[in-house]
Amino acid sequence: MWNLFLVWAIAALTPAFAMAEYTKINSKSQFVALVQGKTLTRPLVKLNVWPSGQISGRGASWDVEGNWTWQNGYFCRDLFWGGDALGYNCQEVGRTKGRVRFSSDQGRGASADFRLR
Repeated sequence: MWNLFLVWAIAALTPAFAMAEYTKINSKSQFVALVQGKTLTRPLVKLNVWPSGQISGRGASWDVEGNWTWQNGYFCRDLFWGGDALGYNCQEVGRTKGRVRFSSDQGRGASADFRLR
């Protein structure tokens, strides 16, 4: 019985830890200050987003490269992964302790969280 309670308690508390509060990044200067000199990492992915507007790195053993601009409060990027175009997309950017979140389609689409190292 105790084991069943412990499993239930862990399951009930997990979403609270998973839902970190993200603060929206509203300007290019805030964004550059956040990522400059950092590597953005998640499993199998390491990216650098340069103030000059370039993106470079590796994703699942393929090269990632592209360009970015800041437009109307959004990070807009044109990205290639292993030579395949991922397309142009403007994304909402949020930050929390040591992490950055990119949410596609101006925050209405899927999100990807990266550690800042």
